[in-house]
Amino acid sequence: MSNYSKVSVANDPRTELHDQLGLTGAEISINHLPAGASVPFVHYHKTNEEIYIILSGKGKAVVDGEDIELSAGDIVRIAPDGKRQFFAADDSEISYACIQVKAGSLEAYTADDAVIE
Repeated sequence: MSNYSKVSVANDPRTELHDQLGLTGAEISINHLPAGASVPFVHYHKTNEEIYIILSGKGKAVVDGEDIELSAGDIVRIAPDGKRQFFAADDSEISYACIQVKAGSLEAYTADDAVIE
């Protein structure tokens, strides 16, 4: 078995990578909203925080009733109980990656977890 997985994603409205990559510690989705569109529901999580990376375009997130303007290059972390919904701007599509992980589960990172040969 290989030590890596690779997948290419198109401009589908939403692509979840959990099954496609065999992820075991995170869920990652790639999301595209056309201009003027929105995620059609407000949601929150029981235990998972989400990190949103804005890849292109502009729009906003509404978290607990607060508007957060978003554009390419922005990164937002939302705690599990933050009620959230995402919107593309009326004049721009928005594309973003969402990384979902269990809050408080990171034990080691970057150089602390790396083994240099």
